[in-house]
Amino acid sequence: MIDVKALERPEYADEYRLSLKNRGDDPQWVDKILALNAKRKQIITQQESLRAEQNKVGEEIAKKKRAKEDASEMLTQMQGIAGKVKELEAAVGDAQAELDQVLLRLPNKLHSSVPVGESAEDNVVVRAVGVKQQYAFKPKEHWELGEKLGILDFERGSKVAGARFTFLRGAAALLERSLIQFMLDLHAHEHGYEEMIPPFIANSQSFVGTGQFPKFKDDVFHLEGTDYHLIPTAEVPVTNYFAGEMLKESDLPIKFVAYSPCFRSEAGSYGKDTRGLIRQHQFNKVELVMFSHPDKSYELHDLLTQHAEKVLQNLELPYRVMKLCSRDIGFGAAKCHDLEVWLPGQNAYREISSCSNFEDFQARRAGIRFKGNDPKAKPQFVHTLNGSGLAIGRTLIAILENYQQEDGSVRIPKALQPYVSGRTEIKAR
Repeated sequence: MIDVKALERPEYADEYRLSLKNRGDDPQWVDKILALNAKRKQIITQQESLRAEQNKVGEEIAKKKRAKEDASEMLTQMQGIAGKVKELEAAVGDAQAELDQVLLRLPNKLHSSVPVGESAEDNVVVRAVGVKQQYAFKPKEHWELGEKLGILDFERGSKVAGARFTFLRGAAALLERSLIQFMLDLHAHEHGYEEMIPPFIANSQSFVGTGQFPKFKDDVFHLEGTDYHLIPTAEVPVTNYFAGEMLKESDLPIKFVAYSPCFRSEAGSYGKDTRGLIRQHQFNKVELVMFSHPDKSYELHDLLTQHAEKVLQNLELPYRVMKLCSRDIGFGAAKCHDLEVWLPGQNAYREISSCSNFEDFQARRAGIRFKGNDPKAKPQFVHTLNGSGLAIGRTLIAILENYQQEDGSVRIPKALQPYVSGRTEIKAR
């Protein structure tokens, strides 16, 4: 959520107007916010003035009573003032709700280093890592490999649950499970994250805290008759772990790595990636979440990106790091790096992780602050960061396509072999 007090500074307001414009949003939202906030403050001023009058009349009534004088007229006056104060209390609540409704639908302010662009075509390559393997045959796409090997069953997944669901069998199920363990071990033991398994269901307030609600409510599966929703990413429960809490500055940064299944309705993606595992309603993911001091968050953003990259490096998968432009960046992110893995079957790079710095955008919504040792210092909002470390299904895709052999078998990356009892390849069932 954007800081309304900061918007009252002309320089910041102009920066946010430009940010909205660069995102393809309407800069006039700034003026609407300022008008709504001015209206709210005006009502509060009226309320405070009446309360002062109420206190003054109360003192006069007390004097009259002590002097045993008639105070009935002033009591009637007091009742009238009290009624107006109550009306203004309701008006303040309505004005605040109206302001919050707008604020909750507006995106984060972009960091100055975010490139201005119209689409994903304008994203900037930060670095490309690894060597693309050369094949003496035409590489197959993962779905074709998986079906021929008998390890991916799309047809029965659709029969049981519907489109965009898949059964993983045999070696695919083993690789999926092994990838989860491999990533958790890497991030917990080498990168210093605390391992966590969160709830896979969260309430509406948690989705508001991380920015999915109200704007992206249609992208989530809801449990009818409840205030519960299936999580689209572990970001939702893990970021809200500290919702409404005051942290100690000395404890920052706090780093969690969490495994969870993810559930997405994929609203608006009709016709995209209809074959294979790229865009499923259900998939597994290992998520990295950080709570940072504001002065350290961009340093940690680079570090978090490197941690996600390490998975691809250890699996020897070619990839590139992209700096997302203003029209392609996520709603809540101030800056984002996407990791895109090379898929030879598709002859294209595809996203496998988004590493974002939200600055204090989520912390304001979720009420996550920290306080230092100085008792005179005011509490501050933490900065939150997260990124996939990695999306498991897309990592499985990358292994199938990059490690395929001409006979249709697939080699298993050396880094994963200890997790699959030393197996070195996948052959047809």
